Amino acid sequence: MSQEPPKSIPKHIKFLFGGLSGMAATCFVQPLDLVKNRMQLSGMGAKTKEYKTSFHALTSIVKNEGMFRLYTGLSAGLLRQATYTTTRLGIYTWLLETFSGSEGKPPGFASKAAIGMTAGATGAFVGTPAEVALVRMTADGRLPPAERRNYRNVAHALWRIASEEGVLALWRGAGPTMGRAMVVNAAQLASYSQAKQFLLSTGYFQENIFCHFVSSMISGLVTTIASMPVDIAKTRIQNMKMVDGKPEFKGAVDVLMKVVRNEGFFSLWKGFTPYYARLGPHTVLTFIFLEQMNAFYSVRVLGQDASKTSGL
Repeated sequence: MSQEPPKSIPKHIKFLFGGLSGMAATCFVQPLDLVKNRMQLSGMGAKTKEYKTSFHALTSIVKNEGMFRLYTGLSAGLLRQATYTTTRLGIYTWLLETFSGSEGKPPGFASKAAIGMTAGATGAFVGTPAEVALVRMTADGRLPPAERRNYRNVAHALWRIASEEGVLALWRGAGPTMGRAMVVNAAQLASYSQAKQFLLSTGYFQENIFCHFVSSMISGLVTTIASMPVDIAKTRIQNMKMVDGKPEFKGAVDVLMKVVRNEGFFSLWKGFTPYYARLGPHTVLTFIFLEQMNAFYSVRVLGQDASKTSGL
């Protein structure tokens, strides 16, 4: 008798779980996102506050702006996850299932990377308006009071950007944002799937939270190294203002060249510690939440062993 093939989680549920897992993780790491953005923007002007290290940035923000300012931009961070992460993880898990073998064998690493890049670029385009709002809201506290934008929340930020600068300004930096997302997702999603597959093949790991944690930390490190230069270009373009009626930067390449020329080559990885401190736990928490949601749905709704359900 042929064995009944395992049931799959519906595609709309995959999208829902992807967004919810990213939003849950953001609630824990938002302060690190704020520190990362402040670090990446330092060195852009004498009028702005400069931070020597990530710890200096963190303590300065708490001292000068208050503890709760560490969660500035949380509404934008949650919207970003609701749009960007919902789309990218939903598309990734759907494509991963589509291109898996007839017996559920996952595709190779190159295919996973290509799937990750596709999912990332699509998700990034959808999430760019929330990304622009997030960068500006987290960066506001480093400016002199007279130059601050003072957005009250993400809805206020999106409305003001659209009304004051035009609707297309909501997609400012969409190119480097999509480029960063392609790098991040090719590295993050593919390396997570590959690391998890390898760890399970050793026989020392089982399909549980510890395996998900180790896979996520490996994925986070690979992703941080690969994506930071593109992320710095994205952050500075989205936060730039007009200078004598002209944009401060011509594009991502212009940003990178000016950073290397004025601040040094390794400034492309400025803010590495908060970036990894954010991306590592965010990757861990996102995948752990996602895996647990998938497992719960498999057992309670599909009525089968969670390990037999198609997922990441």
